[in-house]
Amino acid sequence: MNDHQKSAWRPSAEDIATSNVNALIERLGVQDYDALLACASAEPDRYWKTVLDYCGIVWDEPYRAYADLSAGKEFPKWFDGGKLNWVNSVLKWADDPSTAERLAVVAEREDGSVHNVTFSELKARVASFAAGLRAQGVRRGDRVGLLMENGIEATVTMLGLSWIGAIAVPLFSGFGVDAIVSRLSSCTARALIATTGFARRGKWVDARALVDEALTRLPDIDTLIWKDGNEARGFRGNVVDWSAVASAARGAAPEVMASGDPFMVIYTSGTTGKPKGAVHTHGGFPMKIAHDSAVHFNVKPGDVFCWPADMGWIAGSLVMSSALLRGATLVCYDGAPDFPDWSRMSRLIERHCITHFGSAPTLIRGLAANADVAMQGDVSSVRLLITAGEGIDPEHFVWFQRAFGRGERPVINYTGGTEVSGALLSSVVVKPIVPSGFNTSSPGVAVDVVDVDGHTLVGAIGELAVRAPFVGMTQSFWQDDERYLDSYWRTVPGIWVHGDLAMHREDGHWFMLGRSDDTIKLAGKRVGPAEIEEVLLELPEIAEAAAIGVDDPVKGQKLVVFVIPMAGAPVSQTELEQTVARHVDTRLGRPFRPSALHVVEQLPKTRSSKIMRRVIRSVYCGRSPGDLSSLDNPAAIDMIRRAAQS
Repeated sequence: MNDHQKSAWRPSAEDIATSNVNALIERLGVQDYDALLACASAEPDRYWKTVLDYCGIVWDEPYRAYADLSAGKEFPKWFDGGKLNWVNSVLKWADDPSTAERLAVVAEREDGSVHNVTFSELKARVASFAAGLRAQGVRRGDRVGLLMENGIEATVTMLGLSWIGAIAVPLFSGFGVDAIVSRLSSCTARALIATTGFARRGKWVDARALVDEALTRLPDIDTLIWKDGNEARGFRGNVVDWSAVASAARGAAPEVMASGDPFMVIYTSGTTGKPKGAVHTHGGFPMKIAHDSAVHFNVKPGDVFCWPADMGWIAGSLVMSSALLRGATLVCYDGAPDFPDWSRMSRLIERHCITHFGSAPTLIRGLAANADVAMQGDVSSVRLLITAGEGIDPEHFVWFQRAFGRGERPVINYTGGTEVSGALLSSVVVKPIVPSGFNTSSPGVAVDVVDVDGHTLVGAIGELAVRAPFVGMTQSFWQDDERYLDSYWRTVPGIWVHGDLAMHREDGHWFMLGRSDDTIKLAGKRVGPAEIEEVLLELPEIAEAAAIGVDDPVKGQKLVVFVIPMAGAPVSQTELEQTVARHVDTRLGRPFRPSALHVVEQLPKTRSSKIMRRVIRSVYCGRSPGDLSSLDNPAAIDMIRRAAQS
């Protein structure tokens, strides 16, 4: 039995009985989880009504129909006729005397300072900030850029924008000028809320010059709200300090929005072309995240949820919503996860008694490579772990479960994307979980693995696809329906093709195998980079790895791998090449032996620690690297170039 077939975790009778899933099973009157999954597919109206009632979603006017598909499956209207403002489903906890004084947000900075607000305080601060926004002329439907480090201010800002019916446009804190300008100009944003800077590894990162330059190229913006500042060079519009906006007297109640009204436009970094602005609505994204937080993350009121994430990516809004919609405490961390050393994450858990902890696989590998230091904090409060963002190899999946979960608590693998809000695939705590796998499709999402003609594949690698519209999917791209249709619905007509490689095994477990455009074809076989990388990471000499396919005039493609050796590993380049060759021969077969192995000190990554294989492949092959707006470590590019010349 290989690692993919062994269960990393099996639920106890108590785990099942006390789960949110079991509560939903009882409310639906079905027998078990498989019956719940079937109900979500066959009776989506009944399923979603039960879920939204269970999650306590607050409606101003109840919806008439679960979905209106009159414009086609590509453009559904969810909870048609319903009126709501999703922030009411967060701030309702402030209106209940039993939860009003519970901590809503705890924010820890890299310097160790900690600030917090209760649900009652959060509601008051959001109401004041919303009134301040209105006083600055920001109105319903306005697009407003949000460039701010994670914490209380960012949370208040996001909720305050939704309160007045404005549309947030999150921006990554590591973006350059071009990336900011392309996003804000695409949606004709009229205001920008930005930080003046933040700390990273003990150094101050000044964002002022970046924002100042961007504003010279954004003529539609007439208002700048600075966090910790009240001036901007060369900008002739309205400039005000964030704290001044936040100190306004409380004004009108939250705007009443239609279910299909947007609250966020969030851009993805495509491999080609301009970024794509996914549109998320009051009756879409928050419904899906409340569902996933209950069903997949098993979050309950009073839990303490932490998943360090930048507000500029979908994970920032997802993490915030996962906690606050469920009445849990959100713990934010703004800083490097290994500063001042690798114990930072475990000590964060200990300080705040975190019950739910999420991490990207790359961070998990870093923690594992420095386990002696990384595990110095007490992690006994953890009840559930989450990993998402990219594929994770079985060894590090199991390490995370045994180290941070003490071998007793589950790791929930979770995959979705900017365009789909939450999960397409994930796991639930009422079923066994295998390393690196997902034990279920997300209820209500008709996930499949298909070939190039759209036929179902079982036990073989294919495209991850969805056969029907689903709650949480983007309404479209901002003012670009054609690109939205081309991106997802026209590869196989009538099916949402997500752009990921996956496998659905005969035993029901699912596995992700990398992006479709990262596909490598060796010896006539299609293989995802994750499949190669997880084999390389089995070797104790290797800390991180990235695999790419490079065009070859004889073989079609050859395999090139980049590795970061484990600290202190006494091995030469030649010895490492021989070790890798022998190991790959044994695990995958000689045809999958790398044609070239390059030892590097860094791999190009995003701030959220995703390895940018597209960039590695382009630079190695001498092509333009494309959009680098999400790149966190530019020095890694030079290492790849040197490797290509060696």
